[in-house]
Amino acid sequence: MEIQTIKRKKSVKVIIIPFSILFVLYLSVSIYFSNHFYFGSVINGVNASGKTVAQVDKELSSKYATYTLELKERGGVNEQIKATDIGLKYNSNGKIQMLEDNKNSFGWFYEIFNKKNYEISGLVTYDENLLKTHFYKLSAFDSKKIVESQNASFKYSGDGYVIVKEVMGNKIKSKQLYSDIVSAILKGETTVDLETKNNYINPKYTSTLKEVLNTKTLLNKYISSNITYTYAGGKSVIDKSVINKWLKVDDTNAIVFDQDAMKTYVSELDNHYETYGKERKFITSAGTTIKVSGGDYGWKVKRAGEIGDLIVAIKNGQTIAKEPRYSEKGLNHDLNDIGNTYVEINLTKQHLWFYKKGKLIADGDVVTGKPTKDRLTPTGIYKLKYKAKNATLKGEGYSTPVSVFMPFNGGIGIHDATWQPKFGGKIYLTKGSHGCINSPPALAQKIYDNIDAGTPVVCYL
Repeated sequence: MEIQTIKRKKSVKVIIIPFSILFVLYLSVSIYFSNHFYFGSVINGVNASGKTVAQVDKELSSKYATYTLELKERGGVNEQIKATDIGLKYNSNGKIQMLEDNKNSFGWFYEIFNKKNYEISGLVTYDENLLKTHFYKLSAFDSKKIVESQNASFKYSGDGYVIVKEVMGNKIKSKQLYSDIVSAILKGETTVDLETKNNYINPKYTSTLKEVLNTKTLLNKYISSNITYTYAGGKSVIDKSVINKWLKVDDTNAIVFDQDAMKTYVSELDNHYETYGKERKFITSAGTTIKVSGGDYGWKVKRAGEIGDLIVAIKNGQTIAKEPRYSEKGLNHDLNDIGNTYVEINLTKQHLWFYKKGKLIADGDVVTGKPTKDRLTPTGIYKLKYKAKNATLKGEGYSTPVSVFMPFNGGIGIHDATWQPKFGGKIYLTKGSHGCINSPPALAQKIYDNIDAGTPVVCYL
């Protein structure tokens, strides 16, 4: 029994002694960390491992006394802001001591393996006016050195569109950069990388973006269109060599049609189509060639609608042959759009001819308007508006019934005139109409039976 008791006492001693040593060691380390920072501690960029508050204070004071903030800019440009530039002063105001006091020195066993990076604000003060003055003296604000960023653009090369790479300028987001600089100063950071901080105004659309690649594809689709306008005597082809001059890409990467350029092109194209009111050469029944202008007969392009039609065709990449939209139409597209069906009225000879498909259907003497300002029959080329039976012609001081009426110029038209004793000669000088073409009943009826609305009526002296 005595031997067993002795063994137990020895075992207890073996356990107690190492434990005591460990406890003393733990207590000693705890006492040490009661006024020293844990290993791995960094305060505002200063290594505080195993240092006292006084030591850290001294190092921070020394750091800020010679503090320099380096700005890394595009193009390899580096600029600095120094403590002396902005009146930078260090004053911890007990914040380092407070940080030390708040730590649990007895928990060092757990904390010693965890690195601590403390960012304490309010350790320094600076002169805001000096900072702003120095800030706006940076090369980033030198107008001679500023390069604006540009979106990726598109260039027509003859074979199609290629993407022109974007321009990465150096214009900065001034408010954001100023804020980042202030933050760096307060935290004791020594570098601000403008690229990393996204301080530049970068292009929104770059050459590798899907939207930009899609726009290129769309541009090339548009210029694949081939639109052919055929007219008497020739044709005009709108292909990529024309279309590329109408296409622009705006700042939102949207394709825009230059409608002013399109209108100019269509206006020039109209010269091949428009005959409305233009002077024409006309071969009379006597075989002479005269020039006749004025009137409302011919082709007139409806330009606004035509631009819209072109845009739709181009967007669809169409290959088509087409004519313009018209607000007025003639009977044919020959170089002489009067064709071989028309009414010819010689106001001097007071004679009328009606041809249909080149064949003379009827002719005879007539009485035209009395040659006064308010009653004469105007010259020009007009189209027959309609034809009507048993009409009543009304005007100032008269109301006259007629069997057939074929108006071609406002209220002026061809009709029978039973009240005229004879036709032709010089009767119109004294007994002329109010502008209408007074015809013998048989002649008026013959024309009425064979004419259609839209037929040209040529009046000349």
